Amino acid sequence: MRAEQLTGPVAYHGEGPVWSDSWGGLRWVDMLAGDVLSLTADGSVGRRSVGAVVAALRPRRSGGAVLAVEKGFALQDADGGLVTLEPLWDGPVRMNEGGCDPDGRFWCGSMAYDKSEGAASMYRLDPDGSVHVAWRDVSISNGLAWSPDGSRAYYVDTPTGRVDVLDYDTSRGLHDRRPFVTFEDGAGSPDGLTVDAAGGVWVAANGGGHVRHYDATGILDERVEVAARQVTACTIGGAGLAELFVTTSREGLDDGDDPLAGSLFHVTGVDPGLPPLTFAG
Repeated sequence: MRAEQLTGPVAYHGEGPVWSDSWGGLRWVDMLAGDVLSLTADGSVGRRSVGAVVAALRPRRSGGAVLAVEKGFALQDADGGLVTLEPLWDGPVRMNEGGCDPDGRFWCGSMAYDKSEGAASMYRLDPDGSVHVAWRDVSISNGLAWSPDGSRAYYVDTPTGRVDVLDYDTSRGLHDRRPFVTFEDGAGSPDGLTVDAAGGVWVAANGGGHVRHYDATGILDERVEVAARQVTACTIGGAGLAELFVTTSREGLDDGDDPLAGSLFHVTGVDPGLPPLTFAG
């Protein structure tokens, strides 16, 4: 299966795609530009700056979005007004990727700008505005998504070369982390991910130029080839929630190298996805 190019190279570091009917379709981030991108019905791309960095976003139940920005979180209301919460730290660390749990809390992990091992953490923003450190000793926190029944979540700390699975319940949050699948040598590095309605896990292979699909038991049963090496993240949306959208990056590339990097790609006819979990605050 091969993804088709949907836009030109509109992002320097495209990441974090999310489909929501409440937004009218797809949004994703140009992370290091601090911009939220949106795909319009005619295929053009809208862009809105929200700060120096915007790492991830999810819909709010009240309308608008919750966002992970450089050093913490921000809340956007249904009319577009933006409130940035107090920074959580000083120093050369930024937010990187996250997602909402079934109870409406927003989790996001961080990474050091120099990618120092163990320098980052996983944070949880609760609907009342309180922030909790879920765990530390993170290197490059990436994909996070829940199973269809909400009892498990899949998570990537990229330098481990693995997708891990954790159990989830309201009182304990995410716990009992263990390996789900490990990327073989030469496959690229696991990055962003999404989960479909059958419990399959789609994982971007950064540096490998593809997205891989594992069934709920961890068997690799599909590859979606992408005409850009730095594949960063994926989500399912579109009509019938059966279209896979894939973001890419040109971070660190020389001019003229990998000319389609930074474009948005898609493929139709995939296993149906799930509506995004939303933030309750």
